[in-house]
Amino acid sequence: MPSFPLQGSVTICEINRDLIVAEFISDDRAKDTYGKILGMVFSPIPFQPEQLGSTGKDQETEHQERNNGESFERKGLVKSLQYLVNDSIKRMFYPNCVHLLPEIDLQGVSWHQHKHIIAFISGPNQVIVRDYEDSGKDASILSNGAQRDIKALEWRPNGGKSLSVACKGGICIWAASYPGNAATVRPSAAPYLGTLTRGSGGRWTLVDFLRSHNEEQISALSWSPDGRYPNQFKFEVLYFTFLASASCESSSFTIWDVSQGLGTPIRRGLGGISTLKWSPTGDYFFAAKFDGTFYLWETNTWTSEPWSSSSGFVTGATWDPDGRIIVIAFSGSSTLGSIHFASKPPSLDAHLLPVDLPEITTLAGSEGVEKVAWDASGERLAISYKGGDDNYKGLVAIYDIRRTPLISASLIGFIRGPGDNPMPIAFSFHDKFKQGPLLSVSWSSGFCCTYPLIFHSHSLP
Repeated sequence: MPSFPLQGSVTICEINRDLIVAEFISDDRAKDTYGKILGMVFSPIPFQPEQLGSTGKDQETEHQERNNGESFERKGLVKSLQYLVNDSIKRMFYPNCVHLLPEIDLQGVSWHQHKHIIAFISGPNQVIVRDYEDSGKDASILSNGAQRDIKALEWRPNGGKSLSVACKGGICIWAASYPGNAATVRPSAAPYLGTLTRGSGGRWTLVDFLRSHNEEQISALSWSPDGRYPNQFKFEVLYFTFLASASCESSSFTIWDVSQGLGTPIRRGLGGISTLKWSPTGDYFFAAKFDGTFYLWETNTWTSEPWSSSSGFVTGATWDPDGRIIVIAFSGSSTLGSIHFASKPPSLDAHLLPVDLPEITTLAGSEGVEKVAWDASGERLAISYKGGDDNYKGLVAIYDIRRTPLISASLIGFIRGPGDNPMPIAFSFHDKFKQGPLLSVSWSSGFCCTYPLIFHSHSLP
């Protein structure tokens, strides 16, 4: 029987397929359940979530109202009318993708690969970093004038304490600074050194700013596993640098060599890109677009194979730890898709198969899968979903996954967050925690909570 948390309760952790709940968040309760096993407690991190719920459509409407007002003031009636006509024609032939951004599983929570440090988006222009290895200090708040309209973040692999943040106009790269060992600042970041960090959780410095062409909005980034090339994708700007001006007219992603400060754009047809994901081994690269098509790239010669879906566009994707399977969520489906590679890299021979999640529709009453994350053991899958009835709305479903010979999913239960009507904004696994997966969820109620999933592995040695 799947574990179900009643309304008014909060989930603490998993112990061998049983999701433990309590009446309220408490470090003492966490110590009694998993703290004795893990030797540490992951306290919830509070933040102010008010502005995180604004949708792309809201932003577009606000921008249009503001821009129209400015146009009439500055250009006069005739020029403003010309602008509105031209803009209407452009939107007719090149539909705007911005209103679809809230449906995409952007990377809003990220764990450092080798340390117990978590970073998450805590506001439109700021990021919170919490180092659980330093229990004596609070979290740090990273903000800067260059860091606007944040959409995603990710730690740089094998790059020390270095965090990259995708925002409007480029990518901010932060690094930890220590007394007597200050982080090296590149000239591109020098103009933005006025604002650094707040809080007692250590000092972070903006060391680089990878500026996008014409101030485009960077919606996501993905580091290659060796930590050298961060991949970014962006929406090309039609008229202005506002987010509402981004369009599906043209799109590309860029291979950027940070050490050299050089970027190489790679294009493949027209249409806005919605998702990018490196495989854990670095052999493959996944790119999806809002028109329902997606591409599998092999990174030896950078060739690709196009795929298409009749279930809507890709809203989320996650690789298995071996880099041989990728699980995909679609905007119009309650069933996941799984792509299985039939041969070793660099072969692109693969098959797309369904992964049924019957409980999502029959039990939760959902309208479809929203976000998906797969832990590094390959045995736990976390899923959030659209809609749901009053009892199941806003929960995160946890599945036990088996991969031999094909993927099969068994529902363990649901995670309920703290506060009033909590909804999962973003979530991610800590893939390198030795005692088992750690799932961290940023909740709309203003808490980022971490849930240890402790279980006996069923995988073969």
